[in-house]
Amino acid sequence: MLDRLFANAAPSAPLSRRGFLKLSAGATGGLMLGAALQPKLAHAQGGADGVLAMPFVHIRPDNTVVVIVKHLDMGQGSATGLATLVADELDADAAQVTTEFAPANAELYVNTLLGVQGTGGSTAMANSWQQYREAGATARAMLVAAAAKTWGVDPANVSISGGRISAGDRSASFGEMAEVAATQAVPESVTLKTPDQWVYIGKSFPRVDVARKTEGAVGMFGMDVKLENMAYAVSLRSPRFGGTLAGLDDAKAREMPGVIDIIRLPDRATVIATSTWQAIQARDALSAEWNFSKAENRSTEALRREYTALLDQKGIEHYSAEAPAAEAAQVIEADYFFPYLAHAPMEPLDVTVLFDGETANFWTGSQLQTLDHMIGAQVLGLDPASVKVNTVWGGGSFGRRAIYDSHYVAEAAMVAKAWLAAHGQARPIKLVWTREDDVRGGYYRPMHMHWVRAGLDAEGKIAFWQQRLVGQSIVMGTAFEQYMVHGGVDASSVEGLGESSPYAIPGWTVDVHHPRVGVPVLWWRSVGHTHTAYVVETMMDELAEAAGADPVEFRLRHLADPRARGVLELAVEKAGAVPEGLTRGIAVHKSFGSYVAEVADVRMREDGTVKVERVTCGVDCGVPINPSNIVAQIEGGLGYGLSAILREEITLTDGEVDQSNFYDYTPLRISDMPQVEVHIVRSTEAPTGIGEPGTPPIGPAVANAARRATGIAVRELPFSRHGLA
Repeated sequence: MLDRLFANAAPSAPLSRRGFLKLSAGATGGLMLGAALQPKLAHAQGGADGVLAMPFVHIRPDNTVVVIVKHLDMGQGSATGLATLVADELDADAAQVTTEFAPANAELYVNTLLGVQGTGGSTAMANSWQQYREAGATARAMLVAAAAKTWGVDPANVSISGGRISAGDRSASFGEMAEVAATQAVPESVTLKTPDQWVYIGKSFPRVDVARKTEGAVGMFGMDVKLENMAYAVSLRSPRFGGTLAGLDDAKAREMPGVIDIIRLPDRATVIATSTWQAIQARDALSAEWNFSKAENRSTEALRREYTALLDQKGIEHYSAEAPAAEAAQVIEADYFFPYLAHAPMEPLDVTVLFDGETANFWTGSQLQTLDHMIGAQVLGLDPASVKVNTVWGGGSFGRRAIYDSHYVAEAAMVAKAWLAAHGQARPIKLVWTREDDVRGGYYRPMHMHWVRAGLDAEGKIAFWQQRLVGQSIVMGTAFEQYMVHGGVDASSVEGLGESSPYAIPGWTVDVHHPRVGVPVLWWRSVGHTHTAYVVETMMDELAEAAGADPVEFRLRHLADPRARGVLELAVEKAGAVPEGLTRGIAVHKSFGSYVAEVADVRMREDGTVKVERVTCGVDCGVPINPSNIVAQIEGGLGYGLSAILREEITLTDGEVDQSNFYDYTPLRISDMPQVEVHIVRSTEAPTGIGEPGTPPIGPAVANAARRATGIAVRELPFSRHGLA
């Protein structure tokens, strides 16, 4: 079913140009620009062959420039980045630019690197870099043409700067010229600015969300959405993944204040009440019996024993480099363990739905609009044209809202459908996941184990590197399998290894096992790089020590990619001498097309725990569209990765999740956050991802420092298992 939906979501052949939608003054009195499916190949931006969709730009009579954002902004700044691109080519004043999220429309708003409308893989800027600049430049050209026609002058004599259109002593705002501009012919092509002409790109542009977040704007986040006569829903789900509801006693819950109805579904019971709190209280009063015959009933330790046994068996080959002639003089062998991890965004999952039997509206922080749209429609039995997904700001995600099965949208649709069947009239219902629901609800970063055996030759260079991974595939059995599984290997599990690594390591072999486990898993900020970078960079440090080499110099011996060398040398240079009383660790990694090196200076507290005092970063992500946002993303990604390695883990006892909230799934505290310095390479390469690349290097950088300070090689995460956090 999902395969069919996914295939239908993204046309594989270029479609004919539909041109721009020009609304008359009678419609909006403004100029709306957008292009649909121009016959340009997506591989021009590095993606698969397909269409290039230009987003809409709406210039209103009040002189507001609205950038229609096709990507979800969940705090990573994509809305600001896209506004920056449009504003620069349009020569707008930053103060007049605002944003709105695009509706679910895969034809107009496809992510050219994903093939569907959605946000993920740190692709927002990479796939929009050309599109949004062209949209801004096209709008500018039409404003120039409008001014030339209105004033009877040569377009060559019309200029735009700071949001004003001028020709000689004549001047007008965008809003004043919008109506005439809407009647102008759309240029077939536009000339984009050269880097020396940029006003905002690579410099600065104010974040478009700061004022709204500071003021607590009404309805900004999904949890804030409030509609007239809205009811609130909270579900009781199986405590084990795959369990079904065998019996339910809801008599006590139905008598509680505010309870409107209780809906029973095959694998859950949903309480509908007049407030979230009343729904939660009633949900806790339900008495359920569960059938666990088809559930995942194993504990973490049982799974770990099975994974360990697989480490001794040859898996599916992923990568094999030709081994050198030299024999190894020294060999290091190590096993690594990485636990399940929850995403734990500040705003748990929520979705509001209004279904009247013929049409439906969803309001949520939609990260994969195409799937949310299609699956929501299918559950409700509607044509997709009758369903609207209203994307609102997401209060964090880290991958949690990019769900291959759109399970929480599907659940809301099922509840709305059952409500209408039982009550005969539409009512908006907000489905809310509590923090406990979210932490225990699955879709985790997969648990992984690695085995590495690496050797050094007599000259202290790597002679061979054997690596084996054991971990669940994220995409097998989903709509994404046909695109992401190659030769039986889930590409997301091995990213950063072999040919995708910046290292040239002779004799590098990688094989993989993907055991079937009933715990639902999902991409987690930086996905496979979270464990592959840790293994490679900690092993590089141990090999450097065995070779009697400086860890930086040892890496430089084996780094074939000049951009990786560049960020490593930059970070080390900026870090300077190691402060007295601290121990230093380094790591460098490439992910999502970007290069990040991190130098961690660590102090060991008197109680034996690790305190990361300072991290110095070198970053190369191509053209730095908004440097201040890059700094923020590196800081946030680094903090997120540090949080994971110190204390975070999801464990199972007889199939039930042990953790539930921030008191036992312990995220980074402010006292744990180090001082962070970010140094950005002034690149002319096309922009690449920045939302995730700051996360992978921090774990190994800190682990390398801790090993030097304590002699403990942390190969089993989190650090708290070793008394280090």
